[in-house]
Amino acid sequence: MTSSDYAAYIASLPRVLAGAAAVFRDAEGRVLLVEPNYRKGWALPGGTIESDRGETPRQAARRETLEEIGLDVELGALLAVDWVPGEARPPIAAYIYDGGVLTQAQFDAITLQEDELLSWRLVAREDMSAYLLGSLCSRVLAALDALADGSGAVELENGLPPA
Repeated sequence: MTSSDYAAYIASLPRVLAGAAAVFRDAEGRVLLVEPNYRKGWALPGGTIESDRGETPRQAARRETLEEIGLDVELGALLAVDWVPGEARPPIAAYIYDGGVLTQAQFDAITLQEDELLSWRLVAREDMSAYLLGSLCSRVLAALDALADGSGAVELENGLPPA
């Protein structure tokens, strides 16, 4: 196979997008959410994995956290991987990592990426559905459950365990 044949083969393969985020909590267990200015609903700090630059999901979650909220935090365990189908876009593989419990000093040091984010807040588990839209809410709740019961990372399809 020539290099041009290989390049054509690679170009013909299906595409998938990938994103990574982190669940940060306060001492009361509330989750840090950010409010994007480019779409409805809230989100976890995180974003697109720059895989064309060799970035891993864990590296992306850490980089995006630093870019979005100004905190450079070493992330803990992988909590969830979600396969999210798309209609007007390729499917997304979404990774969620444990960001840990932040100190008051860390919360005080949060600096928002103003070109993408409007605000941040701490949200209790029971209030998540008022902020997180669609499968993102189910994904975050499944990640919190995995964290609480220590069962390890969960596999999800559109926010729910596979059938």
